[in-house]
Formats: sequence, structure tokens, C-alpha cells
Amino acid sequence: MAGKYTGNAERMTWGQIWTLTVSCAAVALVVAAMAALNTALPDLARDTGATQSQLTWIVDGYTLTLACLLLPAGALGDHYGRRGVLVFGLFVFGVASALPILVDSPAWLIGARAASGIGAAFVMPATLSILTASFPAAQRSKAVGIWSGVAGSGGIAGLIGSGLLLEQWSWHSIFVGLAAVSAVLFALSFTIPSSRDEHPSAFDIRGGVLIAGAIGVFVLGIIEAPQRGWLDPLVLAAIVGGLAAAAVFAMVELRVAHPLLDVRLFRNRTFGVGSTSLLLQFFATFGLFFLIVQHLQLVLDYSPLQSALALAPIAVVVLALSVLAPLLIPLLGLRAMTFGGLTVMAVSLVLLGRLDETSSYPDVAVPLVVAAFGLGLCTAPATTAIVQNTPTANQGVASAVNDATREIGAAIGVALAGSILAAGYGQHIQPAVDAVPEQAEQPVGDSLAAALEVSKLAGPQGDQLAEFAKESFLHGMQEASFVLAGVLFVTAVVLGVWAPGGRGIATAPEPENADVLAEVD
Repeated sequence: MAGKYTGNAERMTWGQIWTLTVSCAAVALVVAAMAALNTALPDLARDTGATQSQLTWIVDGYTLTLACLLLPAGALGDHYGRRGVLVFGLFVFGVASALPILVDSPAWLIGARAASGIGAAFVMPATLSILTASFPAAQRSKAVGIWSGVAGSGGIAGLIGSGLLLEQWSWHSIFVGLAAVSAVLFALSFTIPSSRDEHPSAFDIRGGVLIAGAIGVFVLGIIEAPQRGWLDPLVLAAIVGGLAAAAVFAMVELRVAHPLLDVRLFRNRTFGVGSTSLLLQFFATFGLFFLIVQHLQLVLDYSPLQSALALAPIAVVVLALSVLAPLLIPLLGLRAMTFGGLTVMAVSLVLLGRLDETSSYPDVAVPLVVAAFGLGLCTAPATTAIVQNTPTANQGVASAVNDATREIGAAIGVALAGSILAAGYGQHIQPAVDAVPEQAEQPVGDSLAAALEVSKLAGPQGDQLAEFAKESFLHGMQEASFVLAGVLFVTAVVLGVWAPGGRGIATAPEPENADVLAEVD
């Protein structure tokens, strides 16, 4: 059936509801996979001997490859059909998720997670672009709001699901669960409609390579900085090289007839604010997850399930506010919701940094709920700002921009929080490292999880070592939280000034020669 979808603008059809359900389930899966292993980090460290740096890579290896390939994957969906890209992505994701069931060394885990990220890169933009093509304009904001709420809270679902699995089985069960769910969604994805650009241009291979390299090299530098030092030549070369590659990408895209991403879109203030806001939201959210899960398990001695359930209030608040967002946007507008949401999230990180060894769950719940209010307030408006200001024929790229900003932010957030935590912990724990036997120096200096294991074997001095290690962890967590909060406070003000004022969210007009979508049965 050629042309855009037309139908009842008041109520969703059963077909639309089914498409929304499958698309949201798929995006929930790949977002849940980002967070699922956070509950298992202590077990992974104990069972595999992974260092703090390797744990960071196990988490960030997934988000790194995912972020690198989102824009090329979104463009491929526009060219060849979004459902086909979704099916391919779910297949790759499922196979890669099953790999750690068979081989589980730290190096294999990092490789498998990176391969899973490749599959996820094809899934995420397809889910949103399928929705924007399946819903008329009058219903699109509602569908985008629901999708945004699911994408924003999917990490909590991953934490709770992994926590439930870890109550009965080892961390391998998390990968079994991810592979099984992806197999089910792989089959269901054949039942939803597809769409594509009816007159696709040549694929911009050069642009895809440049943007993948820019993101990968930049985040590599951030991740390696704690181990090598921020002034290490390799670290500086990676960070500067990533930024330079991004600049070259922008210049190349301005000169090609059919760019992978028309960077002129960022001249549109609404589009630019939405993209930057999403990057910052997930920068803060996944940095917070990385810190708080370890705090719950290692400092408060929660089980994986207890720590996951402790985070559940975030999902409830984010989903509720995302569903309400289509009603709030016409009243408050993009500027107020962006500035307010990011500022509230910054306050939550300040509160997180004030936790100490005497804090109980109510003390932890306050920053979590505050963060959820901030995230729920600004995530749906940001996504709406992007999709409403991109030509209809390029919705795959628009979805990829939406997803890429999320994943880049998440990768940088985890890397920065992890690096500052590791540096702060390592500096504060050094007197204990100097005092323990030589064979215990490395594990005590690597991570709190390893130090607690050493303390169990340290006899009468074990309790003292454990308390000092927890104090060192809290020192590093405080430094990381305050840095993340400072970044959000500053950027909230910048976006508040940059964002268009007024109510609602402005929509850019379609170009006169916009391509028409083909709806494929």
C-alpha cells in the first residue's frame, strides 16, 4: 500500500496497537541489555577476575558499538525497509547474547557484548521509525511518548529482570534470558508493517565510516583515561582524534549530495536542543545507574534482586510522565521542560553524592525519585522535537539521531562515572594497598568488590579493611556524582537559553521535494 498511513485520528486501531507493542518490546530489550549486567558486576568480578577497567568495558563495549552504528543502520532502514533491518538486528543480537553461555572469560564477554551492540544498533532506529510511519500526525505524539517512556525506563526492567534471575541462577542466566526474548521478538517482528524511502539515494559509506570512527575513538579515550592517566598520549590522541573526526564528518556531509545525516538539521534550534537534551539525560541516567547499583550491593549489602527493586520507582515515574508528556508539551513548551528536567536531574546527582556509610534505603530513594521526575519531564519532548523536525522520508535517520544521542550519552556517562569512581577509589584506598600482603595489592586496589573478598580472608583486620574500602568507594562515588551534576547544571542553563520559547514544539515544514514513504505489507 503506497503512501502515508491514513486513518482514524482519534483512536488507535488494533494493528497500530500491535505495532506499538512489538516496537516498544524490541526497544525495551536492547535498552534493558545496557543495564542488565550492572546487577551482576560484583559476581562477574568475583567469578571471572575482571578488573574495574574490564567491568567498565563489559558495560561500555555494548553501548560503544551500538552508538557507532546507529546512524548507518537508520539510513539502511530508510533505504531497504525498516522491518528488514529490525529482523536482522534481532537475529544478530540474539546470537551474540547466547555466546557468553559457552565462553565466559572477560575478553570473550567484552567481545560478545560488542557484537550484541551491533545487533541493537539495527533494532533501535527501526522501532521508532516504524512507529512514525504507522501513525498519523494526530496520534504520533502519543506513540512517541509511550515509546520514549519505555526507552527511558527499559534499563530498570533490565535491572529487575536480571535481579530475579540472579536470585536463582548465575549471571549466565541473564544472557540466556536476553537470547530467548530476542528469539521471540524475532518471530513477532514479521507481523508488523514496514516502510522505506520510495526513492532512496546512494548510501553514504564515507559518512558512516567517519561517524562510527569519531564516536568509537572518542569514547575509547574516556574509558582508558583512568588506567593510563588523562594526559597519556594515547588518551589525548583518542579524545582529540574523535572530535577531529566528528568535525571532518560534518564538513564532508555538507558537501555530498545525499548525506548520511544532513548536519544542517542542527541549525534548527528545536532539533538541536532535543538531540543535546537526550545526550545529557542518558549521560546522567546511566552514570547514576553505574554508581548506585554498586552502592546498593556493596555498601548496603543488597542482593541483586533487592537492588533492582530498589530502583523500580524510577520506571513508574518515568512511564507516567512520558504518557502525560503530550498533554504537558502544549502547556509548557520545549524550553521549560528541558531546562526543568535537566536541572532536577542535576539536583538528584548532588543528593546522590551526599550519601555515606550510614545512609539507608530512604536516603537512596530520594535522589532516585528526583532523577525519575527530571527524566520523565524532558525525555518525550526531546524525542518529539527530533522526529517533528526531520523530513518524513528520513525518519530512519531521525530515529537514529534520537537513539545515537541516547547511547553516546550513556556510553560517556558510564565511562566518565566509572573513570572518576576508579580514580577516586584508587587514590583513597592506596594506604590499605600499601599495608596488605603483595598478592592482595592488586585486587584491593582494583575495586570494592575485590577488596571485600580479600577482607573475608584477612582475619581480625578484615572488618577494618572492608570499612576502609567502602569509605574509599563512597569517596569516588561522591566525586563522580558531583562532576556529573556540574555538567548538567551548566548545560541546563545553556539549553534553556538556546531552546525556542513559547508553548508546544515547533515543526519544520516538509521540503518541497520530500520523498514519499512506501508502506510495505
